Amino acid sequence: MDLVSIESSRLYPGEFKLFKTGIAIELPPYYMGRIAPRSGLAYKHGITVLNADGVIDPGYRGEIGVILINHGITPYRVKKGDRIAQLIVEEYEPVEWNIVDGLGDTVRGGGGFGHTGK
Repeated sequence: MDLVSIESSRLYPGEFKLFKTGIAIELPPYYMGRIAPRSGLAYKHGITVLNADGVIDPGYRGEIGVILINHGITPYRVKKGDRIAQLIVEEYEPVEWNIVDGLGDTVRGGGGFGHTGK
């Protein structure tokens, strides 16, 4: 679902702002909303969602806001009614955590941030 800004504002290069959408939702248990960028805004103007993907948990009842950032080189004007992001609703499985003294071995182990050979 496209999310639309209910306000107008200019977004300068390197600047980020919260844009209101005017909508609130009630998600059922074990469902979440993800705020995802619009590919056209990113490709054409360098505009994306700062905390992509933003998460809406099922207990949130406030207005949905979208934090946009301008990674482009020119100011970008967001106008009231512009599509600024996408909302994706998806189901998730709850997780129960167990505290343990150690973890099983794998080939990768604890290597991360470039330790996969690429």
